[in-house]
Amino acid sequence: MPDTALQALVLNCSLKPSPAASSTELLAQQVLDALAPYGVSGSSVRLVDHDVKPGVESDMGDGDAWPAIRTRILASDILVFATPTWMGHLSSVAQRVLERLDAEIAETDDDGRAILAGKVAVIAVVGNEDGAHAIVADVAQGLIDVGFTVPSQGSTYWNGEAMQSVDYNDLDETPEKVAAATAALAANAAHLARLLAEHPYPPLPSS
Repeated sequence: MPDTALQALVLNCSLKPSPAASSTELLAQQVLDALAPYGVSGSSVRLVDHDVKPGVESDMGDGDAWPAIRTRILASDILVFATPTWMGHLSSVAQRVLERLDAEIAETDDDGRAILAGKVAVIAVVGNEDGAHAIVADVAQGLIDVGFTVPSQGSTYWNGEAMQSVDYNDLDETPEKVAAATAALAANAAHLARLLAEHPYPPLPSS
């Protein structure tokens, strides 16, 4: 196991509150399991279980659960952004997460770097309909915009047969191509996160 320990945090954007079974949770856990051999320990938060207020500030007040979740994001090296597909799009919970992360655009460190610039983000998508590629593209753009770095092959997904009722957690075994994508994601994410931890981005030039 590598010397530098890393932390991963899953943001599970399922619409199903705990303890309901979640295909999103299953794929996200498989990502954490794939990261573990690279010295990455992880935890998960199911957003729908928390009162994350709408808005684009880091703290919307009045019982907003986001500040505590934000603290966990800032303490992590790798963010696993996991969402189901509904009507061809990311979940409403996932969209809210992106909106809340928008506040980080204005946050920089003493060297002018985005506060999230040293962190890696990967994306996991499930759904029994098409849409995964478009979701990955939208989410990756948002995460890059606020400072995350997305590694090579930094996504994994499963699309079931359209207009059918089989979910990812109904499968008897993980499809080979999904397992391979998850393995590549984990290897590349851990490698990049360790590089950024040991060799941060350079300070930005003064304006």
